Order: sequence, then structure tokens, then C-alpha cells
Amino acid sequence: MTKKPYTSENYFEVAMTSRQQLDYRILIASPTDEPPADGYTVIYALDGDALFPTLAEAVKLQTRKPKGYDPILVIGIGYPSKEPFDMERRCLDFTLPVTKEHLPPRPDGTPWPPNGKANDFLDFIEHELMPAIAQEWPINKKKQAIVGHSLGGLFTLYALCAKPHLFSHIVAGSPSVWWADNAVLKVIDRCFDDWNGQHAINLLLTIGANELPDMLEGADLAAERLKHLSDQNIHTNYVKFDEEDHVSVLPCLLGRLPRFLDT
Repeated sequence: MTKKPYTSENYFEVAMTSRQQLDYRILIASPTDEPPADGYTVIYALDGDALFPTLAEAVKLQTRKPKGYDPILVIGIGYPSKEPFDMERRCLDFTLPVTKEHLPPRPDGTPWPPNGKANDFLDFIEHELMPAIAQEWPINKKKQAIVGHSLGGLFTLYALCAKPHLFSHIVAGSPSVWWADNAVLKVIDRCFDDWNGQHAINLLLTIGANELPDMLEGADLAAERLKHLSDQNIHTNYVKFDEEDHVSVLPCLLGRLPRFLDT
């Protein structure tokens, strides 16, 4: 038996260094179909080494013509470590800026890694990554999505509030609402005071039914807050996947995204 590494001819990897001097591995699944007249829909996936392979294959299968959805460009944001979940980097990039006294004890008893740089990471996506992608592919700027899981789901909820103009579709999978005494719920409560529903935002919030009680409670609380935003052109779909836990829920979530982006 002769074994060869398996790669897809339309999958690429690009190294980027942010203005904050942080290194990223950008994973790209380029559509093989020609772009629609208004450009490709784009999905930005956090924790790229964990989410990108499954998401890219789900998109490839579900966008096959003649009956598939329109082509989608998939962008995974990963780290040089190539770890599926690089705890130090994701803790830095995905978490809200809060004071130390609001952080819960870490489960293993060790101090939390450096954290609270969600605003810097959002700036990297908006002002560095998105323009770089738009230089290489024709992009539909009115149909761009971001997906995150766990701490990544916390980040996507924060992104909804901090930069509601940036994405048309937001996916918060098993969000770590517990971070800093449910700080993201307070952000949701106050962030849309000046939002006039300039464009529709579709939010997919998911959780596995067998996840830990604090995760389930956090998702329920977030869904309760978000459902009140429908009159502001923010539309939330809350899904609990039966018999799935914090990790097994990922394929269920990612497989649903092409259909979600068709809304």
C-alpha cells in the first residue's frame, strides 16, 4: 500500500501577522464555482484548526450543483501551534476586557492566560483580514458570517454588539456566557441603544442538550435576551441538539451553516 498525504486542490494556507504582532494561520477553502453576480458569501470560522476541515467539507457537499446552495468561501482563523483549541491564544483573542476580580477560578486552579483582547481581534478581522480576502476574491459584503464555539461563541455574541455592521450572519455555538460573571449579557442589554436596524442580522445560537448545566443556563439566558431584539432587525434562531455534548455538537452545528446562510 502506497500512502500519500491527502489535500484538496482548492484549500490554501496563508500566514498573517497582525498590527498587534500576533501570528495567525489563515485557512482558506476557495469555491470551484464562479461567483454569483454580487460575489461570494464568506464564513469566517474561529478556532480554524478545529472547525475549518469539517465546515469546508460540509460547504463543498452542500453547494454542489445543480441543486446545491450558492458557493461559499470558507476562511478559518487558526494559530501557529496548529492545536485544535489553542487555549492561550483563544483566551487572549476571544474574551471581553474585564478586571481580574470578575474572573472565576480556573477549573484546574492555574491562573488564566492573558485575556480580554476581543476588541483588538475584531479590529484585526475588520481592518486586516477582511480587506486581504477581498483583494483575492469577489466578496458579497452584504453576506458575511462568523462562527465560533465555546469561547469563540462568546466572541461572536460580543462581535454582534461591538460591531453590528460587520456581519449579516452570526453563529454562537455553545457560548461561554459564564465568562466574567455573565458579562456578555450586560453587553447585550445595553449595546443596541443607538442601533436602528440598518440591516438584518441573522443569529444562530446553538447548544448540545447534554452539555454542562452552566453552559445550558448561559445559552438559555442569552437566547432570552436576544429574542427581544427582533424588533431591531436582529433575528435569533435557538437550537438545542438532542443527545450532543460540548464537542460532539460541532458537526451538527457546522453542517447547518449553508442552509442558515441561505436565509
